Amino acid sequence: MFRTAALSLCLVVALASTGVANKEESRLENAGVVLEDVLGVPDNIPQELLDKAECVIVIPSMLKVAVGLGGNYGRGAMVCRTGPAFEGFWGAPAMYALDGGSVGLQLGAQATDLVLLVMNRRGVEAILSSKVKLGGSASAAAGPKGRDLSAATDVTMRAEILSYSRTRGLFAGVSLDGASLRPDNDASEQVYGRRITARTIVNATNLSVPASGRRFVDALEKSAPRNDSKAATH
Repeated sequence: MFRTAALSLCLVVALASTGVANKEESRLENAGVVLEDVLGVPDNIPQELLDKAECVIVIPSMLKVAVGLGGNYGRGAMVCRTGPAFEGFWGAPAMYALDGGSVGLQLGAQATDLVLLVMNRRGVEAILSSKVKLGGSASAAAGPKGRDLSAATDVTMRAEILSYSRTRGLFAGVSLDGASLRPDNDASEQVYGRRITARTIVNATNLSVPASGRRFVDALEKSAPRNDSKAATH
């Protein structure tokens, strides 16, 4: 019993030393790692789209939970630009969950990383609600990739949410129609140590970024520090 207790104490100390004290903080840290990796490959999200995005959601290791039924489930985090017009620096992360729909995992894999760009205020308002169905309450499309937008369609450019997947090193746009996205306030509570909603986090002006969310926010500040959207309305 003493040995078990000693091992448990060592694990707690090890987690604390890395700034990751629970599974939600670990998930948030992992979301930052995924985003760093994705933004580090040459043929990734077009810079023009990343510069215009108002929020970015990362769902690391989305799982296929029902073989043949198209069921999927994953948890991750969202970071939005600050300010009433989403033109400020990148803010603190809110935890999110995505489930349902058929994500079409490539190569028969059982897990894939997802990156979603929220392109306008209407999209932000939709995902700050209790639950939103992609392709329904919020228009969604597979995002184009590469250095320019030559492959983008009118549907893509009008979408409120653009989605991408990475499986076994392959990165591509992916359709999420039918999937549901919702704030995971229980997970956010684990990260911040108090009950806090996604809307409060996104609208906050002085909320500190937790240590586990630093990689996520720093990756965005480095790659897309300014909102270059030229739209008159959001």
